[in-house]
Amino acid sequence: MALGLALAAALAGCDKQGEAPKAEEKAAMADDVGTMATPAEIKHGKGTATVTAIDSAKGQVTLDHGAIAELEWPPMTMGFAAKGELLKDIKVGDKIAFELDWDGKAGTITKLDKAP
Repeated sequence: MALGLALAAALAGCDKQGEAPKAEEKAAMADDVGTMATPAEIKHGKGTATVTAIDSAKGQVTLDHGAIAELEWPPMTMGFAAKGELLKDIKVGDKIAFELDWDGKAGTITKLDKAP
């Protein structure tokens, strides 16, 4: 008999319609949405550099680059992701012109040409 009552109570609970959130709950949900992380804005930059390292297997290139005005970067040496086809014709020591996308955490080379 207890099993029958428990089953009846469980089934009755399944028939309940979801209640609409109260005003306070709606406000709290809106606050949560306002504080959620949003994808970083992608910034595009151009520069010139000397290739200091290449890891084609990992799709990485390290560049000693000049200032990049669009990103407000001073000259520095740093690594970037790059598709293999961009890396196939360059070697360490090459002077290059490049374009990159920066997401606020990492950069991806989108264009790379040997400098004349």
